[in-house]
Amino acid sequence: MMDSLYDRDAVRPLWECLRDIGFECVTSPEAVSVALGRPGLTLLFINSVCGCAARSARPGVGLALRHERIPDYMVTVFAGVDREAVEEARSRMPGVPPSSPSVVLFRDGRLLEVISRAEIEMMTPVDLANRLIASFNRHGANRPGPSVPQEKFDAVDFANVCSSSLIR
Repeated sequence: MMDSLYDRDAVRPLWECLRDIGFECVTSPEAVSVALGRPGLTLLFINSVCGCAARSARPGVGLALRHERIPDYMVTVFAGVDREAVEEARSRMPGVPPSSPSVVLFRDGRLLEVISRAEIEMMTPVDLANRLIASFNRHGANRPGPSVPQEKFDAVDFANVCSSSLIR
């Protein structure tokens, strides 16, 4: 098993905020395989401590999940923390360079779309949410949204930290 590059307690807020808005946190290759192989539309978020991109990515995916139609499943893996899980997720994206954070859509286990770190760095959370909502519509998201009630969403802290403070 690969060691985490970050203190797990220090990065806890960076994945708990996603769990709090409806994401399933997957931490093993086997769990990734199951999660990405399910029938339906799956949103995968490859989480990261990168302050410049992840600080837009986490709230951006959260805002997108406020939409009236959302993916059937939302799953997240954490780059640098659950390293084998991230490798398994990336193995399902042939030809796509590693990127974290990144947002990926799958349907029935088939890769549909990737939004990479380079793209996310140029977006505000609202820009990313709008892009994801357009993708949800284009790829036929049919689960009723939002993912959580407004009062629960309003209580979420999307954790904006600098990665240099988290390296072991």
